Amino acid sequence: MPSTLRAAFHISAFVWYSFIVKYLAAKEGEKLPPGIFIYGGPWKYLTFLNLILQLTFFGLAALNDLQPGKKAESALNRWKDLLFSVFAFPVGTFVVVLFWLVFAYDRELIYPATLDDFFPPWSNHAMHTLVLPVLLGEVLVQPHAYPQMRHALAALSVAAVAYLAWVVWVYQMVGFWVYPFLGRFSAAGLLAFFIFNMGLVTLLYLLGDRLNSLIWRKNKVG
Repeated sequence: MPSTLRAAFHISAFVWYSFIVKYLAAKEGEKLPPGIFIYGGPWKYLTFLNLILQLTFFGLAALNDLQPGKKAESALNRWKDLLFSVFAFPVGTFVVVLFWLVFAYDRELIYPATLDDFFPPWSNHAMHTLVLPVLLGEVLVQPHAYPQMRHALAALSVAAVAYLAWVVWVYQMVGFWVYPFLGRFSAAGLLAFFIFNMGLVTLLYLLGDRLNSLIWRKNKVG
């Protein structure tokens, strides 16, 4: 893809995520259903943290496109690739997949119908659907350098444990689970669910690596 179009894609994605994050953050001052933004506001939801992650990645990508010199050799480009390969793609895809799996089973467990009065359908899809096509677009516009798998999985594990600790902390402080379905698990069930999620994120990391290799190896051969 021409560098100008790639930069336009990154800037457009950055502007889009800036708008969504600002829109959701502004909801904290509105009258919402009990418990939605109690203790930690939107920062306790993986969906919102993922939007911040995507915003950060596309901001770095746009800056990398706009900097002079050999972009592929810059430290900014290396950090951008690391952020995309280890976090933005697997976590972003995980949010979309898990949300819609639980939603299809019973939406009340993850996104109660009462929220429709406060978050219109377009915002739900902005948070939980459009993330994936934007990520797939990023896979197509340029190749990304992937780190050694053990390093990537170690970083993902640290992030996952940190988020789990945050979720449990919120529950201990206010007696409210970030996601309603977590209240149905025993301690052992929560551990099993966490292990399942880590397995899924690992598979999504491997998927991103595989897509990157297939698409860009083919382009090089062609």
